[in-house]
Amino acid sequence: MTRRLWSGVIAALLAVTLWVGGGLAAAPPPAALAEIAVADLPREARDTLVLIERGGPFPHERDGVVFGNFERRLPLRERGYYREYTVRTPGVRHRGARRIVAGQRGERYYTDDHYQSFRRVQSP
Repeated sequence: MTRRLWSGVIAALLAVTLWVGGGLAAAPPPAALAEIAVADLPREARDTLVLIERGGPFPHERDGVVFGNFERRLPLRERGYYREYTVRTPGVRHRGARRIVAGQRGERYYTDDHYQSFRRVQSP
């Protein structure tokens, strides 16, 4: 079999396993996340929250891409549930480590260490 065909077979088996076995819902939930008030976020994170609510425009090409949650530090959801957005870091020319991750149900999470830890942003 070709590599492409094997990839398709593996993907199909994974999809069936997740569908039949309950999939991600059967995995243990992540530890409880600390929370942070919007007022306690850095100004740049508050600015990013405003952009998310407006739907953009976003300053970085990768803003709004799917966040995979591969480390499973956020509650487990189906692929595509989370989107990530850059939080500007003063004095840094690249995207830096700070992000807001947004869930489809309106929940927001802040990380300042490139996904090593998260705090849930409290709803206003």
